[in-house]
Amino acid sequence: MLRAAFFLFFGALTHSLTAAGPQNILFILSDDQSYKTLSSYPEALAGVHTPAIDALAKTGVRFSHAYMGAWCMPARASLLTGRHPHGIQSMRMEGKYPASEYDPEKCPFFPALLRAGGYHTAHIGKWHTGTDSGFGRDWDYQIVWNRPKHPDNSGAYYGDQILAFNGVEKRISGYSTDNYTEWACDYIAGKNRPADKPWYLWLCYGAIHGPTTPADRHLGRHKKDHVAIPADILGPRPGKPDYLNETQSWKKDAKGQIVAIKSGESFGDVANQKSLRYADYIHQVNDCVAALDEGVAKVMQALKDSGQLENTLVIFTADQGFAMGEHGFRTKLAPYDANYRSPLIIAQPGTLPEGKICQRPVNATDLVATISAVSGVKVPWRLHGRNLTPLLKNPEHAEWPFPCFFEATGDHYGSDVSRVMRSDPRKAVHHHVPWFAALNDGRYKYIRYLQPGVPEELYDLHADPEELTNLAQDTKQRQTLDRLRNSALEELHRTEADYIGELPKLAND
Repeated sequence: MLRAAFFLFFGALTHSLTAAGPQNILFILSDDQSYKTLSSYPEALAGVHTPAIDALAKTGVRFSHAYMGAWCMPARASLLTGRHPHGIQSMRMEGKYPASEYDPEKCPFFPALLRAGGYHTAHIGKWHTGTDSGFGRDWDYQIVWNRPKHPDNSGAYYGDQILAFNGVEKRISGYSTDNYTEWACDYIAGKNRPADKPWYLWLCYGAIHGPTTPADRHLGRHKKDHVAIPADILGPRPGKPDYLNETQSWKKDAKGQIVAIKSGESFGDVANQKSLRYADYIHQVNDCVAALDEGVAKVMQALKDSGQLENTLVIFTADQGFAMGEHGFRTKLAPYDANYRSPLIIAQPGTLPEGKICQRPVNATDLVATISAVSGVKVPWRLHGRNLTPLLKNPEHAEWPFPCFFEATGDHYGSDVSRVMRSDPRKAVHHHVPWFAALNDGRYKYIRYLQPGVPEELYDLHADPEELTNLAQDTKQRQTLDRLRNSALEELHRTEADYIGELPKLAND
């Protein structure tokens, strides 16, 4: 059905015209990047310095709370479809990790619509959404590091990558962040694309994903930075679910220093380094961000030099956050802001307000709805997201009554989610983190787990931004809890989540 609707729309697609003509779209996606690694965010770690990304924020709208995905693959799937994982049919993990597959007839991607609607579409960098990276169908131009296709090369985040240049594979040396930046600048300047078409470039950096590796020129840049230890890095964590004991990634060594636990890391991170000190880890992460910030500076300069700055919508975000000690984690996956929340900046000088902060929480599916509105390219399938244009026009005062829903269903998608919950709900877990549905209404966060026996969580993000005190059992918060419970169910109904009929009984009622 989706396939038929997809092609029916091809002949009718148009893009909106501004006085300067169709708008280009530059979508920059970083990997495993916490909002705390950007100095434009008030929660930034001590010593963080990202002048280029800060400059982008000064020319546009910075969103305080954005939720792209629970980990690499579902975030990208939502950014390609405009749907939450439960609404993405045929996506699945197959073969040796990180191999994955999807049926493009059941799961068409939004860039193909842009392409059919008159845009030249390009993708540069990491791909983690099926062995089929879509060249010739979704992308006119592509330089792709296809992790699912080459499991033996899947750890090569920073060099010695197997890359496909428009389908032709080569092994490339050099620091990947710099390589992607160079190729993106060439594309923006006019290389490898027609001059008479607007363009959409999805620039997918691999930084700062583990093995978090700074460029040689940045090694030690942050070694003298003060490092504050998160309040609950070791626990105890009263009121929080028991699974946090299984995801504990830090301990005190014989000298009393906080160090990484060596076993149990699933994503090839720095966890397996010997006696990694917490402070060294934070310094290493911030060293790695430096090349990414330089890359943003260069692509923005390429826009200016080519006279396209005011005619290009720029989006900067990350596939998800990454907890760096908060709640004992050193990973993504969990529903806490430290794990899940992404930075998000949207800018277009002369068109959007500059230097503004939007406190309304948004998610990945909203970005697809917004790109559709900006480009004028309509989507024939139902989007789960909402067009953010009102917030972009008036970031601080726009009417926006919508809550922000986000979820984690592990490596399962579409009808497979409800199948698991129906057949054996104990399997509704991913790397020790139970599946969940969560909601941020702009002040409170509500978390409902999809695995039986795990209690709900409720946090006042204004009073407790680090999510240390679970209010779900506080009788004074019962009205808020009930309201958010109902709001989460409404979002599940709105987005046609068939697992709503399989929700386990609330553990704390």
